[in-house]
Amino acid sequence: MNNHIAEEIKNRWLAVQDSIEQSAVRAHRKPHDIKVIVVTKFQPIERVEAAIQCGIRDFGENYPEMAIEKIEHFSNISHIRWHMIGHLQSRKASIVAKEFSMFHALDSLKIAQKLDNALSIYDKVMPVLLEINVSGEESKFGWKVDDNSCSKWMEIVAKISQLPHLRINGLMTMPPFFDDPELSRPYFIKLYELFVKLRCQFPALPLDHLSMGTSQDFRVAIEEGATMVRIGTAIMGSRNISQRIEQV
Repeated sequence: MNNHIAEEIKNRWLAVQDSIEQSAVRAHRKPHDIKVIVVTKFQPIERVEAAIQCGIRDFGENYPEMAIEKIEHFSNISHIRWHMIGHLQSRKASIVAKEFSMFHALDSLKIAQKLDNALSIYDKVMPVLLEINVSGEESKFGWKVDDNSCSKWMEIVAKISQLPHLRINGLMTMPPFFDDPELSRPYFIKLYELFVKLRCQFPALPLDHLSMGTSQDFRVAIEEGATMVRIGTAIMGSRNISQRIEQV
């Protein structure tokens, strides 16, 4: 392993942990209640290995087929959890069912049913988060939930909750990108408010997680209730996005 890369990632990891602690204290929360999902899409094996050496065990990937090489390479290391954090096409459900520990971006009943069927083959139950399009942007995936559509969406959630191989654990969102992270705050507040409604509607579900906040705005997300933050470049450094992507 390149010692320079290892030291760089270690320093970034420690800096992020320090920022998380400060944000948690400001929000009167416990830092250990916030889990970091380290996003490794487009990152080479060498940099992921350096992250593992720092003690990181939760990794996020957006493209199932591109993640397989990393998952297989580190299969002999215990307690690594791979999180699927990007949009999933139904034809890739079997990969996620087999290789991943958690799915953060469930955005339709159809995908839920496909993933449930795929998981049944492995006799596996997977925790999932429901993706909410808090901004209403056409370019983003996720349910658009407002006062008019909330009841209908709750009916869909009820159907998903009956699928035997899925366990709804909470919500996820990706707000618009802003240079000023404070501009993300209203979107995080909106997701938290929906989260409260969901918990009231389904008190028996294990609704424990809000996955929101990235390298740009994770501090604000923590102040507004995030239990999972998805951090890539702030820990792993810049990505190599020159490689060809087959969209999932």
